[in-house]
Amino acid sequence: MRTLTIRTQRPYNALIAPGLLDRAGQEIARVLSPCRAVLVTDDTVDALYGDKVLESLHRAGFDAAKFTFPHGEESKNMQTYQQLLDFLCACDLTRKDILIALGGGVTGDLCGFAAATYLRGVRYAQLPTTLLAMVDSSVGGKTAVDLPGRKNACGAFWQPSLVLCDTAALDTLPEREISNGLAECIKHAVIADAEMLPLTRLPVADYVELAARNIAVKERFVSQDERDTTQRQFLNFGHTAGHAIEALSGYQLRHGECVAIGMVLAARIAQGLGVCARDVPAAIIQSLNAARLPIHCPYGPDALCDFVMHDKKRRGDEITWVLPERLGQCRLVPLPVDRLPALLRMGLTA
Repeated sequence: MRTLTIRTQRPYNALIAPGLLDRAGQEIARVLSPCRAVLVTDDTVDALYGDKVLESLHRAGFDAAKFTFPHGEESKNMQTYQQLLDFLCACDLTRKDILIALGGGVTGDLCGFAAATYLRGVRYAQLPTTLLAMVDSSVGGKTAVDLPGRKNACGAFWQPSLVLCDTAALDTLPEREISNGLAECIKHAVIADAEMLPLTRLPVADYVELAARNIAVKERFVSQDERDTTQRQFLNFGHTAGHAIEALSGYQLRHGECVAIGMVLAARIAQGLGVCARDVPAAIIQSLNAARLPIHCPYGPDALCDFVMHDKKRRGDEITWVLPERLGQCRLVPLPVDRLPALLRMGLTA
């Protein structure tokens, strides 16, 4: 088993190994004394692991109940959030109790936001079951729900007490979902660990090593900048355009697929501005192809511009772009919003 410590204001561990869901209750009890617990999961993950994890919690002495919601990004909204809060009230959850997120990024974001806001903050644990959630959203404390047309627009920073990454859960995922997670792995490689790129090819040879390397990269940025004001912004590489593409697709394209396209677009902007050499976009595209991820944007600059203008990273009349200088190193570049249409056209030019 690999153990990494996330050095935030309230440090916590991320454990990585196959079989952790079978002993989730035992591992959580090592960190928190048994108490009342609410397991939050979607209907798809519930059918696979819900009863197993609930039984594990009961064996470890937790008084556990389960809240299940329909799977998909469309459920990460204020209505589902309200339903979860009502359930927590019905369970009479207190600040000494715990929420447990079992599933992918949607579940982790929703559960974490409820934990951050219910009673002004209760403890929660992350049990990610997708590669994307393991290497990205389960670590770092960003929690949120979507508002109409705006992804993650209502959220809070709230760190979990524990993260359990059961790599055996990845065996149930279709290839498209593995590719979805590999996009964030490639992002981490481009911003901080170029030597990790060979690990991001399909088929994945070692999920434990892959998850550990990626969590280590994310921890490095989160520990320096927990509130996303400086260094942590590097983790947004590919996301400025990626979130716009995701919204324009009606969330039919996966998050990682949109980030992949967004990375290509950002790399081409970097090349056009003279930030990086010509071989950098080509190298990123090569890695994305090896992970069987899309590289072509199905939308034009005008459509993208409308969404990027509302990006959370906008500060007044500027948007900060993460642009690669070389593999393993990026630069934060604030650019005026009035240059946005030209920049997007530059990024969409093959």
